Amino acid sequence: MTGLAIDVVTLLPALIPLAGVLVVLVADLVVPRLRGLPYAVAAVASLGAAGAAIPGVAAGAGTVRTTFCLSAGWFSPGGGSFSYTPGEASPYTSAMAASECLWRAGALGSSLQLGAGLAAAVCLALAWPVARARPAESTREPIEAILFLTALTGTVVVAASRDIGTWLVALELATLPVIALVALTGTRAALAGAMQLLVTSLVSFALLAVGAALWFLATGAPFFSPDAALAAGQVPAGTVAAAAPAPSVALLSLSLVLVLAGLGFKLSLVPFHAWTPTAYAGSTPAVATFLATVSKIGALAALLVLVQALSGLGTPGLLAVAVLSAVTMTLGNVMALRQDDVVRLLAWSTVAQAGWVILPLVSISALGQRSAGIYLLTYVAATLVAFAVVARTVQEVGARGRGMAAYAGLWLRSPWRAGALALALTSLAGLPPGVIGLVGKIVAFRPVIVEGWVWLALVAAGNAVLGVAVYLRWLRPVLNPSEAETGSAPVEPAAAGQAGPSAVLAGRRLAITVALVASVLVLLAVSIQPQLLLGLFGT
Repeated sequence: MTGLAIDVVTLLPALIPLAGVLVVLVADLVVPRLRGLPYAVAAVASLGAAGAAIPGVAAGAGTVRTTFCLSAGWFSPGGGSFSYTPGEASPYTSAMAASECLWRAGALGSSLQLGAGLAAAVCLALAWPVARARPAESTREPIEAILFLTALTGTVVVAASRDIGTWLVALELATLPVIALVALTGTRAALAGAMQLLVTSLVSFALLAVGAALWFLATGAPFFSPDAALAAGQVPAGTVAAAAPAPSVALLSLSLVLVLAGLGFKLSLVPFHAWTPTAYAGSTPAVATFLATVSKIGALAALLVLVQALSGLGTPGLLAVAVLSAVTMTLGNVMALRQDDVVRLLAWSTVAQAGWVILPLVSISALGQRSAGIYLLTYVAATLVAFAVVARTVQEVGARGRGMAAYAGLWLRSPWRAGALALALTSLAGLPPGVIGLVGKIVAFRPVIVEGWVWLALVAAGNAVLGVAVYLRWLRPVLNPSEAETGSAPVEPAAAGQAGPSAVLAGRRLAITVALVASVLVLLAVSIQPQLLLGLFGT
């Protein structure tokens, strides 16, 4: 008997955003004049995707939700061994293939899906249109909402995919709509950012495809599976184990290096980071937030799929990961110190934080994987708050809200917004009251210490201090009353041709405020009780 076992409930984190796309299309046909409706539908779908991931998180670290599982004989019609011969027959058999599931979401993958859904909902709120009704010829709103949902779907799928084909397609599904979102702004800066992102995405996909091909060459398996990696790591019959390792191990190592390079573009790792400040600066705050959060979740989720498959080999810490981490966090912090544009500062902050995200992966172990996931969600929570404050400021004063001078004396003008920004920046810096940021850095350090990477720990410690300087440089004018006069120019219209704060802006102002308050509450909750975040990963 051949076929696939399918559990629709397990697939809901991906099916709900897809259903949201259909609802947006139908709603656009029925009530095309309501500009906010596509965003409302998309936000509800994003929250639905996050909710659908909760059972996988609640199941605990030892439980994996699976679907699209292969039945006996599916991979090999005769039910015998699946032989693969670039030289030797692979020990990976149809019995192993029959035990594989194309969709596997454990606590780690489900936690990333949960974070992606919540972050996407915040981004959609930040993208809320200015006016209630739109011109009949305008199609931007439904297109933008659909692109957000499509990219979210790709992110959710890649976190649970275990076969090479789905993994590659989902990665591009998470990337290509974001390129369109950047270009949709239509400005010269946006088109430049979209072009850079497109070129790097194509190079990234080429590297990922070659890395996936090397995996198949080494294992003979179309799945990222620990069983396949272990089978490839066995010494061929007739070879003296002490004389040389299994030849496939070298191919697996090269596969990991190429995948790391390919995902380095998406994670903004040095030297694959050049697109990041350009794309962020050319985007709207909502799209820049999506790039900084949901896209990074998808990239790390894709990397963890391969790392989980290789963890069974007991591979020691990787020098490539260590070097990338050290160089990335250092360059990101140094460049962030030079920025007066807060969006560019957050772009370089993304680069620096990407170095921290992969830092724990010098240990290809469950500890390293959990630590990377915890740090990423810590960064995402703080970054959502920071970008929400920027979006609120830009909505009030226009493009001037991207300059650091616009935040001088913010504590006097808007104490609650200044407090939110202070919580976000101290979390990114790893300082109280942003306790979760400090916890995240400690968690990221643990695998480095366990693996004995002393020099890397020293570099990370130095960058922790440098990061404090980066974020306090922005926070100082916010809390300094003496700078209030230079930073509190009269409020300007949010965009050319609009009448400034009025009833037509109330909906957008409310949506951004709701997104900011919700993000602050989440960040405040995990700072007061870090176990709320650590518990997602079974830590």
